[in-house]
Formats: sequence, structure tokens, C-alpha cells
Amino acid sequence: MARIYVVGTADTKGEELAYLAEVIRGAGGAAVLVDVGTRKPTIAVDIGARDVAYHHPQGADAALGTDDRGTAVAAMTEAFAAFTGQLDDVAAIIGLGGGGGTAIVTAGMRTLPYGIPKIMVSTLASGDTAPYIDISDIIMMPAVTDIAGLNRLSRTILHNAGQAIAAMAANPAPRAEGKPAIGLTMFGVTTPCVTAIAKQLRGDYDCMIFHATGTGGRTMEALADSGILGGVVDITTTEVCDFLFGGVLPATADRLGAIARTGIPYVGSVGALDMVNFWALQTVPEAFTGRNLYKHNPNVTLMRTTAKECREIGEWIGAKLNECNGPVRFLIPEKGVSALDIEGGAFFDPEADAALFAALEATVKQTGDRRIVRLPLHINDPKFAKATTAAFLEIATQ
Repeated sequence: MARIYVVGTADTKGEELAYLAEVIRGAGGAAVLVDVGTRKPTIAVDIGARDVAYHHPQGADAALGTDDRGTAVAAMTEAFAAFTGQLDDVAAIIGLGGGGGTAIVTAGMRTLPYGIPKIMVSTLASGDTAPYIDISDIIMMPAVTDIAGLNRLSRTILHNAGQAIAAMAANPAPRAEGKPAIGLTMFGVTTPCVTAIAKQLRGDYDCMIFHATGTGGRTMEALADSGILGGVVDITTTEVCDFLFGGVLPATADRLGAIARTGIPYVGSVGALDMVNFWALQTVPEAFTGRNLYKHNPNVTLMRTTAKECREIGEWIGAKLNECNGPVRFLIPEKGVSALDIEGGAFFDPEADAALFAALEATVKQTGDRRIVRLPLHINDPKFAKATTAAFLEIATQ
């Protein structure tokens, strides 16, 4: 029987864990209490801390044989991630904790497949949760009060969390069947293009569109690595700009790595390579004083990439494409790479675009399977979307 794992540090949060498990069992869920604490638990548990700590590469004592709390928490974090990675009976998982507990539990949650319900009740849920969620589908739920004993408010929060996870486990999403899935990348400034492509491909493919905000590209590539995606239409490669020049929505050095590893059909383009993203105007680094800046909204400022930067971007992407031995088509829209890069637009700069295009062509080692294609169109021209769709269908059916 699939089980709901209820996880926390039973040495400091035992009363709350027991209450949460009771709520879940009362709702019909098969709750399994897991202790990830580093000291003696205050309640009976189903899976003890030593059973979890055993999964650390250096054995249980790495987490339980030290008096240094930081070392113990770090080791238990690694051990719990290894523990959850070998489970095959998880209907859902719910955790509760403060700083240490949140770090430990979410590390294990991130190893589980997308779609398995994951709720983390945390005192950190109203702050910067990126280190805990990363590119997973964890739901962070504010604990409101500290998790330091039950009270009328904490009982309500934990009751709601327990009822939610029990309902999710009892009513799983239907298994995906039918059309193969493909990933597409989009930004606001490439939306007309990507929307048109998805519309043209939806008859044959389950189209998953990812917002190119750093986490979007990483998530898409993680799904490609896992075998969920059968192809990628990577129109919006803008995350590379932020990675190279210090923007706030960066890719990692592994951008396009999943395409190289899997060899799945890939159609890419230069969408939004005319911009680096920063937060509000006052957050733009002083080093960029005097640059062409565009206030996208009160919280986001865009910086136009220069010809020199575009050359570097083209060389970086080109080198990555050379590592891809599956079918690759990389399309260049000669009349502009975003909604802002159009005649009369804030980022219209033919010289910078030309540097980008030339660097790509000079760097990519073209073969029968790996090709650069120039088109005398703007990226948001409907004809460009049609050409992109045709290119993908050509390589996807070879």
C-alpha cells in the first residue's frame, strides 16, 4: 500500500509530528512517521533517525556521531536525500520544521518524481524559499507560529496541512498517456512566436511551455534527462545572457547539457538574447551605469546586450550545440530576436544582432544533423513560427 511519509525532527518536533500523523490517519491516510533528528526522539516513530542516517555514504555516525549541530544537519540532509531516492511506495510526503528541519526534509522531497504530492510546513515559508524548492514541485506552507509546541493556531495549520496531503494521496492525478511530450521555452517578449508554435504542434504533441527564468530552463532539461520529453523547441535561450553577465534569472553551465546527453530532437533559436534581467532599476549594478536599460515593470529592469556581449553569447551557445549529436536545427530570425528588438523598439540594434548571428555561424560545426538556418523574419512573425514547426516535425519524424 502506498504510504504518506510524515517527516521531521522527532527530538524537537515530536508533539507536532504525532499530531500531524494522527490527522492524516483520521482522514484515511497511511501515515508513516520518519525521524530525521540527531538526538533522542520524544515520540515513537516508524522509521528511526539511525535507519535514515545509515544511507549517508559514510554511514550513520556521520550524522549521529558528532556533537556539532551544523555537521549533523548537513550529514542528515545528505542521508535523507539518499533515503527517499530509494523509496518506491510514496503516495505523498509531508514535513514540518524550522531552519534545519526544512533543509533536511526538502532535500529528500527534491529527489522524488514530479507529481508526488509534497508539502513542507515551515517557519521559513514566507521568505526566500528558492534554496528549498529549487526546480521541484514542493508546496511550502507557512507555519505562522514557531514549531515549538502545539497551540490553537498551530493545530489549525497542521490540521489543514494533514487534510490536504491525505486528499492529494487519495486522489492522484491520472497517469499521462497518449501524445509524446515536448518542451518549449518562452518569455513575454517571445510569447506570440511560442504560442503559435504550440498551437500548431498540439495535435501531435503534449506541449509543455517553460518560462525562461533560469528555473524554467533547468526544469525543462531535467525532464529531458528523465525521459519525459521526446523533443525540445528552445526558442527562448535568454537565460544564457543572465548566466554570462550577472543577471538575476540565469541558466547554469549545464544549459543544453540534457540535449547533448539524450540526443533528442532539438530546435533552438535566439529568443530574448538581446537582454539581461535585473530586479528594480536601483538594483542594477553600478558597472552597468549608462547602459541601455528598459523598465519592464516596477520590479524588473532589462539591459540591452552589446555587440561584444552578443558575440560571447553566440560563441557559448555554439560550443554547446557542437556537443549535441542528435538532430539539431538552430533558427536565426534576422529581423529581430524579441518584441523589443524591432525597428523603432527600445532594443533595436542590428549591429549587436549581426555579431550574435555571425558568432553562432562561426562557432557551430555544421553537419547533416546539426544546422544553422537563417530566416529573413522577426522572431514573432507568424512565418517564423511556421518555419520552426516545420523544422521540428522534420527532425522529429526522421
